[in-house]
Amino acid sequence: MKRLFVLILCLLPTLAAAAPIRIKDLVEFDGVRGNDLVGYGLVVGLNGTGDGLRNAPFTEEIMTNILERLGVNVSGEQFRPKNVAAVLVTATLPPFGRTGSQIDVTVSAIGDAKSLLGGTLIMTPLNAADGDIYAVAQGTIIAGGASATGDGASVVQGVPTAGVIPSGARIEREIEFALASLSDVRLALRSPDFTTAARIEQAINADFGRPVAQMLDSGTVNVDIAAARMASTAHVLGRIESLTVEPEQRARVVVDQRSGTIVMGEDVRISRVAVSQGNLTLRIHEAPLVAQPSPFARGETVVVPRTEATITEEQGIAMAELTSGTTLSEVVAGLNALGVSPRDMIDILKSINSAGALHAEFLVQ
Repeated sequence: MKRLFVLILCLLPTLAAAAPIRIKDLVEFDGVRGNDLVGYGLVVGLNGTGDGLRNAPFTEEIMTNILERLGVNVSGEQFRPKNVAAVLVTATLPPFGRTGSQIDVTVSAIGDAKSLLGGTLIMTPLNAADGDIYAVAQGTIIAGGASATGDGASVVQGVPTAGVIPSGARIEREIEFALASLSDVRLALRSPDFTTAARIEQAINADFGRPVAQMLDSGTVNVDIAAARMASTAHVLGRIESLTVEPEQRARVVVDQRSGTIVMGEDVRISRVAVSQGNLTLRIHEAPLVAQPSPFARGETVVVPRTEATITEEQGIAMAELTSGTTLSEVVAGLNALGVSPRDMIDILKSINSAGALHAEFLVQ
């Protein structure tokens, strides 16, 4: 049953070739990217779960500023509402986002508010890294958690201090990017690899019937827009992104020690090596004995130390030889058949890697 706690995800064997992937899923087009936005706002309408204003004075400050902008003079007034909370609002401005379009926003409490459930975000400007306002957010928050508090106990499920507002921000300013004026566009591979870049170059040139793409390095393929002889840059990219290639991946083993998860690829290979594993357990038990004199006798009570120490060696797996070229999936299958526990399996893989017999990138999380 212990083996059920180990998730072993193996890619298909060599007999099943990697499925072709669209170029749009392998690369990023140079200049076609989103931009992060952030704003500082106020949530109202909370059911007594807002900020304690004595612990979060910035909440009172922003509330005062909003009321004064609306023509309400609250200077010098003392108010302690419990249904407001200061929040940070984040969003991503998509590429080619146009004025009037709506985007999703995420709202997170920054004070000691207990929950944002049912709250409403007041009009909040969202700024980019250049300091300009590109969108304005407002709307009802959808929180993904819940909390309840009593006199003697409290319970929290999920994260009630963060939520989202679908289509909660409206774009007010566009980012200038003249895609049509580009003479060439670079394709940046998400996982740089010379073989994959070469296949992308070959697929593009074969589709256009002329040298349009050129591999610059393992992570970049340059596309000559003029050589494509199409109406616009957008037409060229639309034609390229639908082409398919078979990506090449590095042999890699990923181990998560906390959950006992092992993820491996089909190209992992192991050189000829012998493996043996066993467990040695040392137990020390302290049981001090109290000795005291008989009633009405002269003497004093003393504590006599008493220690029990045992060493137990559990039965491990016998010496097993792994022949050269053995795949990692075959190794794991053999260890599973021998009843090796998930933690022991991870230790064995670490030892094989330390011995230099594991030919793959070994990542431990």
